[in-house]
Amino acid sequence: MNASQKPSITWSYSSLDLFKQCPKKYYHLRVKKDVSDPPTDAKDYGTDVHLAAEEFIRDKKPVPKKYDYMSKSLEVLSKFEGTHLCEKKLGLTEDLEPCDFHAENVWWRGIVDLLIIQDGKAYMVDYKTAKNAKYAKKDQLEIFSLAVFKHYPQVKKVKAGLLYVVANEFIKADYLQENADIYWQRWIRDANRLEESVVHNVWNAKPNFTCRGWCPVVNCTHWEPKRK
Repeated sequence: MNASQKPSITWSYSSLDLFKQCPKKYYHLRVKKDVSDPPTDAKDYGTDVHLAAEEFIRDKKPVPKKYDYMSKSLEVLSKFEGTHLCEKKLGLTEDLEPCDFHAENVWWRGIVDLLIIQDGKAYMVDYKTAKNAKYAKKDQLEIFSLAVFKHYPQVKKVKAGLLYVVANEFIKADYLQENADIYWQRWIRDANRLEESVVHNVWNAKPNFTCRGWCPVVNCTHWEPKRK
């Protein structure tokens, strides 16, 4: 693709995950935009927690008392050697070249909660506010690590983790730059499927757990009320 050419899709981990869950749901939320997920207390809570963590690491601002349960974990992270980058925005072109998050030809974009760059290694943390790590998904860490390898070619290894701040659980995952081509295979495959749906305007419904009253797309044959 020409460096100045706008890609047919621009995706993130969350948007691709939504598409894989249900193409029809993706279409209504991200393409037609005739429905939206309602605001929830959990979303607001997550936003506040992320801001508190960012301000503590970046500005040394004390964590509000109501979030004091994550102070010890953040204190440990703040003492890691290296350059601390909070809410770091990363972008990649379709040719897998690093670019600005808002670049005209951005193909993938993501925001890393905390990235610590050392010489040949990086630490990466994604904050989670769920009560436990029972349903932890490390996929997000992999695609973020691939972007880190592109933006910081001196980094040969990423030590990543999901930090469940409420449960004080840390789900670890390590990624090596030498294996990047292997990691990329499934992401490119899934992104190609999304692109095919965009090009052909085909958005088939896929039954999933959100069909039971949690999906905002109520005009779907799979939708049913929440179970009491």
